[in-house]
This record gives sequence, structure tokens and C-alpha cells, in this order.
Amino acid sequence: MYGFSRFYKYPLPLLFLSLWLVAVFLLSNKPAHSQHPGIFNKEKYQSTLLAKRIMPSTLTENVRKTVLENGLTILTKEVHTAPVVTVQVWYKVGSRNEEPGVNGIAHQLEHMMFKGTLNRPIQFGRLFSALGSDSNAFTSYDQTAYYGTVERNKLKALLVLEADRMQNSQIEPEQLANEKRVVISELQGYENSPEYRLNRAVMKAVFPNHAYGLPVGGTKADVEKFEVEQVEKYYRNFYSPDNAVLVIVGDFQTANTLEIVKETFGKLPKKVRSELAVSVAERELGVRSENTFTSSPSSPIVLQEPGAGRLLQVVYPLPDANQPDVPALDVMDYILTEGRNSRLYQALVESGLASEVTASVTSLRESGWYEVLVTAGSKQDLKKIDSVLSSAIANVAEKGVTSEEVERAKTQLTADVILSNRDITSQAMRLGTDETTVGDYRYTDRYLAAVRLVKPTDIVAVINKYLTKGARTVGFFEPTQKQITEVGDKPDSAQTTENFSPGVPVLPSEVVKYLPPVDLATDAIAQVLPQEFKFTNGLRLLLLPDHSTPTVTLSGHIQAGTEFDPENKAGLAAFVADNLLNGTNSKDDLTIAKLLAERGASLDFQTYREGVHIEGDSLALDLPILLEILADVVKNSTFPAKELELHRQQTLIDLQHELDEPSEVARRVFVQSIYPKKHPLHTFPTEESLQQIQRRDVIDFKAKHYRPDTTVLALVGDFDLDIVRSLIQNEFGNWEVSGQAPTLKYPPVSMPQKIVSVNPVLPGKAQAVTYMGYTAINRYDPRFHAALVLNQILGGDTLSSKLGAEVRDRQGLSYGIYSSFQAGKNAGTFLIEMQTSPEDSSKAIASTRQILQQIHQQGVTALEVETAKRTLMSNYNVLLANPEELTDRILMNEVYGLDKGELHCFTDKIQKVSLTQVNQAARELLHPDQIVVVTAGPSVLAEKSIR
Repeated sequence: MYGFSRFYKYPLPLLFLSLWLVAVFLLSNKPAHSQHPGIFNKEKYQSTLLAKRIMPSTLTENVRKTVLENGLTILTKEVHTAPVVTVQVWYKVGSRNEEPGVNGIAHQLEHMMFKGTLNRPIQFGRLFSALGSDSNAFTSYDQTAYYGTVERNKLKALLVLEADRMQNSQIEPEQLANEKRVVISELQGYENSPEYRLNRAVMKAVFPNHAYGLPVGGTKADVEKFEVEQVEKYYRNFYSPDNAVLVIVGDFQTANTLEIVKETFGKLPKKVRSELAVSVAERELGVRSENTFTSSPSSPIVLQEPGAGRLLQVVYPLPDANQPDVPALDVMDYILTEGRNSRLYQALVESGLASEVTASVTSLRESGWYEVLVTAGSKQDLKKIDSVLSSAIANVAEKGVTSEEVERAKTQLTADVILSNRDITSQAMRLGTDETTVGDYRYTDRYLAAVRLVKPTDIVAVINKYLTKGARTVGFFEPTQKQITEVGDKPDSAQTTENFSPGVPVLPSEVVKYLPPVDLATDAIAQVLPQEFKFTNGLRLLLLPDHSTPTVTLSGHIQAGTEFDPENKAGLAAFVADNLLNGTNSKDDLTIAKLLAERGASLDFQTYREGVHIEGDSLALDLPILLEILADVVKNSTFPAKELELHRQQTLIDLQHELDEPSEVARRVFVQSIYPKKHPLHTFPTEESLQQIQRRDVIDFKAKHYRPDTTVLALVGDFDLDIVRSLIQNEFGNWEVSGQAPTLKYPPVSMPQKIVSVNPVLPGKAQAVTYMGYTAINRYDPRFHAALVLNQILGGDTLSSKLGAEVRDRQGLSYGIYSSFQAGKNAGTFLIEMQTSPEDSSKAIASTRQILQQIHQQGVTALEVETAKRTLMSNYNVLLANPEELTDRILMNEVYGLDKGELHCFTDKIQKVSLTQVNQAARELLHPDQIVVVTAGPSVLAEKSIR
């Protein structure tokens, strides 16, 4: 659960920018000189928005800072757009406060903070789940944070829980031993990634004398040695009100809430230690105030290990977040790597040298760095790629950048942070990050003002200052072999004989006993429903105006998913969707990319089994451009041969990397073990099938499956209903349909007659991933809502469910274990997924099957059902407060043919689920002795029988 911050397009202190900003330069777009019949509506749309826009002048205008006598800093921000609130506690300590030997102790303590307190000796995840809180935690370089988002009537309960564990957390030997196993399992999951291993080696060389060179989550060697006394000392030193920031954002009244905070947190004592004592304590844990970089090694760091493809990583040291060069560095990053028009994309990806290039500027409390990661193209030499990369950067420094590039990058940067943070959780994250990283929650205001002032000469200046050959550290990852070896399909009905003892379960009554009081008054949620329109060509449209932020979220669905892939050309559906933006009759790919980038808008197409999902985001003012491009690409894509071939090579490399990931291998083998050959879901792309796809196939598939009568669009945001409907009519009204839409009928699939174990072996991996399950219900099954309640009890949450409480929390066998009923229009899948150390896989599987058997035979209790129902309903209400989640829910309800009232009837249907219905679902839907078990991981698995 630690935050490994990499490859964000804006610096770490700015990951969580608020919605309450529209930069002046974003509003100076030139009017379009199009002859399109919708131009009048576009102009009217823009003038309407300009006239009604009343926004705060700064991001933090309505933020209030309060400091209690014990030193606790409180940041409050009222946002009354939905009846939810987020509570976050940020401690000013992270991996920066470590040194070799105790690396990972901040992360270990973060895990232990869920284990219970003196007053509440119970897993806190169970308490958060009972509140319906969307809760989690993370450890980063400069801070450790705990956050939860709930309905507003549960605000005080969250505050009570956070205050309790700030002072009273208990570090018990047995719990620490189990949680160390969990942390090691988590670290092994990171070690599975060649990218992670390369990054570790490079960062150690960049920061040999600073904790920023250590992995945030720690190392197995150090974690294994942690003692109770060490973790307790760390807790006592750093977890106190005077070293913490409490952030509250959402629907609350500040004055009343501050009184509650003073009541719950104000009585906590601050640490009795002088500034000198603090300094000594920090030095003991490795804090260094100076920026200490190594000299760049003269030759690259080379890792030759099992893996799928070649990687190049380059890291340049940078100043800390408070230095004035940071805004120009971020704009520089966008010019170099953001989008198809970026300098490094053109030099490396368009040339075929690389399949992908990503980069990020990280700006922290004591220093920073610029990191570039390049995935090499097929058979491409890393030294050549490195040479081209260096030359491209040197060329920018020599010839400079244009004003157009700078303005576009500034627009993209600002729009990205607005569009990526439209919910209250993210708004609070920004405040917490700014206050704990640079000591000023208003940092983002200053930063964005500086971004607006960046000039082309500033870009050249920071490149010459920081991106020099002498400053950089380079790492090469050279794979030594192909990863995946033979997949053994070995059906076996025998059971393991592990000494599995469930121990004393935590009863639901215990959860109620330790749960803080909750305001019983229910919050009335506005029953606003989307307006539905259907055009003559069959296109369906759902619109829900929301004027709380100056943004628009667009979701769409086209019935053109992987289920239509021909067996010998698997991957064709994704091939079509991935190439839609590569050119139309009137625009080439660079023009399309430029039009979106100039406005900071995004448009993406993702293929899954039952359809293509459209994701689009823009500032409200730019919605007409987003709609125009969407309509153009779905109607008029031309699929240029050169771009198709480039995409094929990138897809082949992506496939190699997928087959290097245990989770992807486990998923693929699991699905193919459930669904027989000739079934629409059995087919997965292979190198052979991707090579078979021709341009004619792409054009024909597009013509056949991309139709208005199988397309649904949903929009939520700041728009006028009639104007947007008119815009969409103008853009999509001439999209013609011919004949009947293609349909598929899935053949019935029988359950496995016994336990089937399949173990793909991936050499060089540290962690194993297991998938367990079988075919299950679809969305229309009358047991659907009962199945959701059953699943919440079984494995809906890795900390509070039966599987999580036993396999993860008590036995410490898995970092994460979840179950789900994946129900679509057609028959779905019941799935349990877990990650374990290889030596723990057998025991974890046996424990999981025994819990399934127990629930199948004995059922669950009435109190468990009531707790699960409250959790599901609360989570759903929190979900609807996020515009992206809300838009997707509106969309999929329409795709499934549900009444639009389902948006607000869902909680009523959950409430009506009875204990009898849940236990009947357990008997009918849980089959521990008829289950497919796939475990992908290191070769040690081949030496055991996992059953």
C-alpha cells in the first residue's frame, strides 16, 4: 500500500490539484473557422459558459487552516456538491526518514496501523467497511497518509477512529510477524517487474547517500529483521498531533466540525521533545537536509535478468519542490514526452526504435529527479536508443522550442490536473501533499501562477542546467530469456492436507461493539436522473448537467468487443479501437493529437469482451471540440497502413510484456481453462494471430461493428442540456446504419467436474498470483443483488471480508485477496484473486477453499448480511459523488437495458436482500469442489502440487 510515485505528468506535490481553477490562458482559444452546420451552437455554447463562469480566484480560496494547541494542523474545505466527506491524516514521515538496515519501517508501520488499538482490539479495516468508508493508506517519500471517504453523517465516526489510532495503536508480536509476511508478499509483487528492479538499481546510484535512493516499500532483508521495539519506537517518535496534518473536505459545516476535531484530537498530547531531540531522532533514521547526488557513472548500469523486453531508464537529479525552476521543468516534460507531437515520441516511437516512452518530474521536500523510461522496439539496440534520446534532448537545447509548444504544454498540464481531480478525495490529497511536502497548502496556487509565466527561453535554460550528459544516470535492462515456459494442464481432484485452523473468527457483533456512534439521520440524496434521447439512427444519449465544476466527463460504449474476434485473428477488435485516432478523411493523427492537446482534452478507446469503452474528458468550454473529434474518428477513420504497422509492432512488444506478468498469465490461462475452444471468450491474442491481421480486416470490422444503433453516449458535467443535445445531433446525426447489428449467442458452459489445477511457470519471478473460479451469473440473474451481498461478506474487501480476515490478516499469507461476481450481458465469472509468496500458495489456496466450503454448507449470519448491505449502500453513495464513476454507472445501466431509475434504485434493491436469499445464493453459487485454480509464478511452484 505504499505510493511508488512514478510517471505522473505533473510533480508529486501537484498530483492532487483541485477542480477550482480555470487558468486565464485556457480561455483564449481562437474561434473555429469551420463551415460545420453546428458552428452557431458551438459559439453559443462557449459564450454561455463564459457568461456563467464564477470561480474562486485561487485553488485554496475557501480553505481554512487551524492549528490546535497540541500542534495538530487542520485544513478544512467545504464542498457541498454531494452529501459525502473525506477525512485524511497525513504524517510528516516517510521513506525519507530511513536508512539501510531499517528500510521499509514507515511502510511496515502503515500496515500495522490497521491492526487495532488498546481501545479497539480489532482490524480497523472491518470498522471502516462497516461505515461504508472508501478507506486506504499509502507510504511515500516524504509522508504517510490514511484516508477515508464516507457519507457525511459518518464524519465524526471517522475522526474518532483516526484519533484513536494516532495515540493507541498496539504493535503485537504475532500480528507483526504475520504482517511482515504480507509486506514481503507485496514487495515480491513489485520485484516481479523488471521496470521496478531497474529503477531500484538506478535510483541507488543517483542517491547513494540519501534515503531517496532506497525503495519506498523497503527490502525483504530489512523487513524480515524488524522487531516490535523498533516499530513501536518509530510510532512513538513520529505519530503525534504535532507531526500530523488533518484534512477534511466535503459536505460539512466548518465551525461544528472544528469543535468535533478539538473534542477528539485536542486531548492528544504532543511529543515532549525539544527541537534538538527531534533533530537527533531524525538523524538516527537517516534524514539528510542536503541534496547529495552521486557522480554519474561513466557507463550504464546493466541488469541482465529474466524478462520480456529491453528497457532504458535515464534519471537526472533535480532541485526540491520549492525551487523556482520546477514549473519550467514540468512544462519541459510535456514538450518532450506528452502525446504524439512530443519531441521524444517523434524521435523514438515514430521511428520504430521504441514502443513506448514515458517520463515524469518528481519534486520532493529535499530534492527531485527527472525520470525517462523507454521500452525498446523489437530487436532494437539500447545504446542506439540512448544515443537518439540524448541527441533529441540536445537538439531542443540547441534550437529551442516554439511559443506554440510552450502554450500547448501549459494548457495540457493545467487541464490534466483539473480533469484528474474532480472528486473530494483528490482535492484533499492535494492539500495534504502540499502541506507535508513543502509546508504550505497554498503551494499549488504559487506553482500554477509560475507555470503561466514560463517562456520558451526558460525551457532551454532548464535543459542546459539539468539535462546534461554528465548529470544523468543510465540503466539498461537486458532480458536473458523468454519468460513463460510450458504451461502444464494437470487436472487433479485431490485435496491438500494443510493444517488450516480458522481460529476464533471476529464476530459481526464485535464490529458493532467497537464502532463509534453514527448519526442515524439519513441523508437525502438528490434523485436527479439523466435525460435520455434516442436519435433516428439508433444512437442513444444520456445527459446529466452538473455545474459544480467547469468540466465534462464523457463515457461511451460501442458493441464491438473482443467477443467478435475471429479465432485466427485474435486481437482484431482491439486493433480497430486502438487505431481510431490515427487519422480520418480530413485529419491525420498528428492533427487530431494537436487539437486535443491544445485544449488539454483526452479521448481514449478501451476494448473489453462485450464492447469498446470510450473515455473522454475536457474543460466545459472545449466539449464541442471533443465531440467533433469523437464523431469524426468513429465515422471516418481511415487506418493508414504505416500507422497500422507501427501499432502492430507496439502490440507485439506489449504482448511480450504481458506474458511476463504473472497476473496476466494467470488471467489468460484461467479464462481459457474455464471456456472451451470455439467459445467467444476463449480466444486471446498471440503473436501469430496479430501477424495475421491485415488492413482490410480492420476496415471491414470497423464497418460491420461500429454503428450508431449499438452505441451509447453518457455525459455528466457543466453544460446546457439543449445545446449539447443539438451539438451531438449535428455531429452524429448523419452516421448511417445499414442492416441488422451483428449478434452473438454464447454457448452454455458446464462447471468443472472436479478441482482443476494449472500452473504456468515464469522463471525469475518473486511472487505468485492465483486465480480461482468458474462460470457464474449474468447481470439479469434474479440472484444478482443477493450475490453482491454474499460477495461482500466473502471477499469484497481484503481487510474486512472472511477471506481477507483469515488468509491475509490472521495468517499473513497474501498481500491482497479479493472475490467478485463479474456479471455482464452474457454469462459471467466468479473469481477469487490473490498474491502470495510462492511457498505460501498451497496453504492460501487450501484456506480459501475451506472458507468457501464453510459458507456453502453453513451460510452466513443475519448480522453479516446487514453489515454487508450497509457497506454496499454507503459505498454506492460515495461512488456517485465521483463524476467519472457516476458517468460510467449511467452508461452501463443503459447498455444493460436497465431502467434509468436504476441509478437511485440500486440501494433499495440491496436493502431488500434477505438472509434467506444470501444463503440460497451461497448454496447455488459457491462450488469449492468444482473449481479451476491457476497459479502463475516462479519455478519453485513446479516442484509442488498446488491443489
